[in-house]
Amino acid sequence: MDIAFSQACENNKQPIITVLQNAFANTKRVLEVGSGTGQHAVFFAKQLPQLCWQPSDLLVNHHSINSRRQSSGLTNMLAPIVLDLHQPWQLALAKPSLQGVIDGVFTANTLHIVSSALVKLFFTGVKQSLVKGGVLCVYGPFNYQGKYTSQSNANFDLWLKDRDAESGIRDFEHIENLAEEAGLALISDNPMPANNRLLVFIMN
Repeated sequence: MDIAFSQACENNKQPIITVLQNAFANTKRVLEVGSGTGQHAVFFAKQLPQLCWQPSDLLVNHHSINSRRQSSGLTNMLAPIVLDLHQPWQLALAKPSLQGVIDGVFTANTLHIVSSALVKLFFTGVKQSLVKGGVLCVYGPFNYQGKYTSQSNANFDLWLKDRDAESGIRDFEHIENLAEEAGLALISDNPMPANNRLLVFIMN
């Protein structure tokens, strides 16, 4: 089985880690939701040796994540767990070693891929899993005041909706509202390459 590769991960990993090094400075264990190819997990775990990085995704993506983990030799990158946004996160985090210690959550390029219903369930999962004072970092494209930030994002949104009508670039204001309902407060909204953003929240 081939190991999946994402050029986007290679392009954005350095700008993202620049923010994460500050956002996760006091974090001990990060749950990555939607680890995909595992490229981010390996790179971030290497750059943040003081914390444990917990990848997660649907089982179909575990081969690439595990292959990269094994090749990296990293001891602070854990084996991936199965996390399905349709299911309560407690099912994925049921291991005794994981309970009550998630003080960081990271996700990249997921909220515009999944349905709007699953976006809401994502924040439900964060609310149930992230400890007080924990940090949530969300990377991806967002609209502001209902407007695209670039023509490329507008074109991308059309492609997403043609592929799945329930997907699409989310409004920043909607995401902030869902975060607030989950007990999160926005710390920073960081510009990223290719018309993306990195939103950082803290759990109150």
